[in-house]
Amino acid sequence: MAPRGEVSARIAELARTGDIEVIPLKSVQEQLTSIPAETLVAVTCSPKFGLDRTIEYVERLVKAGHRVRPHLAARQVPDKAYLVEFVERMQGLGVTDLFVPGGDADEPAGSYASSAELLEDLATMEHGFTVSVTCYPEGHPKISDEELFKALQQKQPNAHFMISQLCFDAHAFKVWLAETRHAGITLPLKLGLAAPMNPVKLADLSLKIGVGQSVRFLSKQHGVVGSLLRGKFYKPEKLLAEMGDVLVAPEMNVHSLHLFSFNQVTATVDWQRKVGDVR
Repeated sequence: MAPRGEVSARIAELARTGDIEVIPLKSVQEQLTSIPAETLVAVTCSPKFGLDRTIEYVERLVKAGHRVRPHLAARQVPDKAYLVEFVERMQGLGVTDLFVPGGDADEPAGSYASSAELLEDLATMEHGFTVSVTCYPEGHPKISDEELFKALQQKQPNAHFMISQLCFDAHAFKVWLAETRHAGITLPLKLGLAAPMNPVKLADLSLKIGVGQSVRFLSKQHGVVGSLLRGKFYKPEKLLAEMGDVLVAPEMNVHSLHLFSFNQVTATVDWQRKVGDVR
């Protein structure tokens, strides 16, 4: 067991250096100025707004001097020609990171039904991106654990990192990560963590982008939404402390944090400063 001080120092480091995910809505624009220049900003992609909105916000953030990781939802890409165009556009902006999820669209816009298929075409291009893919410590409501693992195996050769979807159960996370490493998945993990959330603002966001997009995972995770609405505010640092040794074990390869801000960006940055002890 790692010394408590080592784990605490690691939690501070993870908080300080975490990426922040934003949803491209007008209401988030003013908050973006609160994000430190050294913090990478991830821009989501949803069926409601499409890839054009993602690209628009990537351009704004790059112009403001930020490092950006666009989400390229495979099921929203119509064909390889569009993929080539997207890659060239991101290269032109100086983007070096890319996240490739399958996406939430009910029906694929074209030939890519999954991220693995898109990644195979992407691998044939000289793009230079650091590519991240998704993983699910607490499973997926529509996909079996076996299918999720096979998909991760298929994606691994064409990726550099995996980013986990939301998890609120430290024990489940530790079991999943140990099993995943034992089974041969070696991709460094960017641990997906919900930032501190104000339930009123979360509900408002849900109305703007569709309830499923913002609380899809929260709603099935151990009564988290109910606890939030009762005023029992979730503390990310407590969950990290419960994960303990996993965060410092080299064989578990937890690289960094990916913070789901749900567009509560200022609160996320404040949390990073507080827990990361940034002065």
